[in-house]
Amino acid sequence: MKKMRRALKMPPGTQLSCAVLLLLLFGGGALTVCPPVCTCTRGHRAVDCTGRGLAQLPDGLQHNIRTLNLSHNRLHDLDGQLAHFAHLRTLDVSHNRLSRFPTGLPRALWDVRAAGNRLRQLEKNDTAYHWNLRGAGPLLNLSHNRFWTVPTNMPANLETVDLSHNYLVQILPGSLGRMSRLARFYLHGNRFSAVGGQEFGRLDGLRLLTLYDNPWACEDEEGLTELLAWTQVTPARVVGCPCHTHPVCGEAYLAATGGWHFAPYTHPPEGADARRGSRPPMQAVTSGYLSKSALLNPALNRSGHAPPPPGSLARPTAPPPRL
Repeated sequence: MKKMRRALKMPPGTQLSCAVLLLLLFGGGALTVCPPVCTCTRGHRAVDCTGRGLAQLPDGLQHNIRTLNLSHNRLHDLDGQLAHFAHLRTLDVSHNRLSRFPTGLPRALWDVRAAGNRLRQLEKNDTAYHWNLRGAGPLLNLSHNRFWTVPTNMPANLETVDLSHNYLVQILPGSLGRMSRLARFYLHGNRFSAVGGQEFGRLDGLRLLTLYDNPWACEDEEGLTELLAWTQVTPARVVGCPCHTHPVCGEAYLAATGGWHFAPYTHPPEGADARRGSRPPMQAVTSGYLSKSALLNPALNRSGHAPPPPGSLARPTAPPPRL
């Protein structure tokens, strides 16, 4: 250090400043700062700001963060505020007051969780063509919002989509045609009375579909013919089989049970929410995270119903999990 001060003609009092400068220049690092209202881990690249009463994005977020949890706050608008976080992989804005999906999201995102807001639609320019949503099991959670139709512009690479507990009444033709990788599709707790089976037939990679707690028009069997025919041949596991006494259907289930029994109603899986036709509760789901093995295993548990959607727990009994 003395030789360096002599070479740079620095007085002795600047030794500490010089050491800090050299550390920044040659150590390949940078001073890390965590917003005082948040908790940071993993070298300050995983930031948890859950339940802090935030009405705006906190100051002090580092540009290289990978995980950001802003759930259970009072955020109304995040348009354009996250664009410069180029390394962001997981974003959780669940249970806020967003009426518009944030624009200008980073293209590096893998998982987006926005359950429990006031969202009605996805803007085309900020979803399908701007998100990579790659990595292990890219996920989009839009449960407990205010969608009337399944969004037509969801990113094509998604493997898990949760649209449960919305106001969905229809799937527009071609909405799912691009989503060949979609494996888990949660549509329970909506307002479907009929859906064309051809829309689900486009999902070649589908392994799990939840349809329970929908007011299916079982008295109009003709209107459900296409959907019911599809459920008999699909290799996917369908939980909440429309208008049948068995809560689960699909090709594998039929092979095991050997037949069908039509009924003017649908039994919800044991433990499922049986509220029909009522407004879905806006804050009945807590953002959370399942293990990778749970995400990749769509098998039913012994009670006969599907595992909870990633990022959703029906009745929280503990504070929201930290990222």
